[in-house]
Amino acid sequence: MEKEQSQNNYSHILKYTGIFGGVQGLNILIALVRNKFVALILGPYGMGLLSLFNSTIHFLSDSTNLGLGMSAVKNISVAYAQHDEERLRRSIKVVRSWSLLTAVFGMLLCVVLAPLLSQWTFGWGNHALHFALLSPVVGMTAITGGELAIMKGTRELGNLARQALFSIVAALFISIPIYYIWGEEAIVPSIVLMGLSQMIITISYSFRSYPPHFSLRGSTLRQGMGMVKLGTAFLFAGMFGSGSEFVVKSFLNNAGSQVILGLYNAGYMMAFTYAGMVFSAMETDYFPRLSSVPTVGTQLNDVVNKQIEVSLLLLSPLLACFIIGLPIIIPLLYSSDFLPVMGMSQLTVLAMYLRAVKLPVAYLPLARGDSHIYLLMETLYDFVFAALSIVCFLKFGLVGMGIAILGAAVFDFFLLIFYMRYRYHYVLSRGVQVIFLKQAPIGVAVYAVTFLHNAWAYWIAGLLLCALSVYISITILHSKTHLWEHLTKRFRRQA
Repeated sequence: MEKEQSQNNYSHILKYTGIFGGVQGLNILIALVRNKFVALILGPYGMGLLSLFNSTIHFLSDSTNLGLGMSAVKNISVAYAQHDEERLRRSIKVVRSWSLLTAVFGMLLCVVLAPLLSQWTFGWGNHALHFALLSPVVGMTAITGGELAIMKGTRELGNLARQALFSIVAALFISIPIYYIWGEEAIVPSIVLMGLSQMIITISYSFRSYPPHFSLRGSTLRQGMGMVKLGTAFLFAGMFGSGSEFVVKSFLNNAGSQVILGLYNAGYMMAFTYAGMVFSAMETDYFPRLSSVPTVGTQLNDVVNKQIEVSLLLLSPLLACFIIGLPIIIPLLYSSDFLPVMGMSQLTVLAMYLRAVKLPVAYLPLARGDSHIYLLMETLYDFVFAALSIVCFLKFGLVGMGIAILGAAVFDFFLLIFYMRYRYHYVLSRGVQVIFLKQAPIGVAVYAVTFLHNAWAYWIAGLLLCALSVYISITILHSKTHLWEHLTKRFRRQA
């Protein structure tokens, strides 16, 4: 019975990772087309400009949204799990009221700080008007985040998948035509229109399930103070995270150039976005499951370790193939102008092996409501990443940014593993250790292959290592989930 329950747990994780990973994969294919056209139209310089605007607005959004995107999920999921309809609707009303409040505040703050943002971000020219025009994006992002939290907390998994898909399709059809017609002048309008389309798509699903009710009365807002208190840690963590990104990108823009910044942004996004195919199920399925575990102990460890095992098994073959395929992937996703980022990207992909282990562990403080611990862990990581980025870029150039990302990942990995053992008695299971010690060395070996100058040796050795990684993952998944039986039954049903 225990073995069957364990298999069901693995199957559940695999199922929802597959669902949201599949949606993310489809999103990536659409984004591939969009990024290709945007890169060809704007070039590295325009991509750098786009990155600066996006990172600054992201920083301002994270600084003003009170962390509601995460804390609201925990509050709503508890009411939903208890089948308390009255409490659930009251919680949703509180979330929407606070989201509206933070949206208005964020917009006003963006307008007021526009001259300073222009000076801090660019250091040349006057972009204050651009930031003022981008202020509605901050408000729309706050509203969208609140509605997404409601959908996650109420397990609207199908609607979440559709929302993600339609949002990226809308971004494709909005951005490419106006970039083609107006070039760099369309960057600000495109960001605003994409933010608007995402908000409209999100509320169209959320309002359908839970019609809109808002109230800015003191009694309503006071009901959300517990959520706001927990979200404050998310707010500061988001500020430090976005602030770290802001510092790094501003440094690259001034110490390097906008071309360097555009290359860095492309390399960073390739690794983190495409690895997100596996990580996308974390907030929607894993976090609510982890939050429902009542006490620290064996059950909590089991939930975390199973999530890590599935993440490693699914992600490792993708990472190995990604490293070896970058000479083809970079021109395909962007253009040959972006090939100088290859060395950085390969090191960044190696960091994803560690991220597959540490990300499920990093959710422990969130699930236990220990906001101060989460804030401390995130702040330490952000500080180390920013410091390493500056030092490594000055020493090694763009490749140094890959070294910084990998170095910060190693630091964060050991910090989380040791501290979470002390705080929550969390221990990596033997299963996690075995999988990691099988797959991570393959990733390192694939990276070593990239130094081969003979094309035949490069591709033969690389593809053999990728095949080995696939074989290991499929074999272990089969032993834990009866993978072949599930696939056979599905094909029989379709036949």
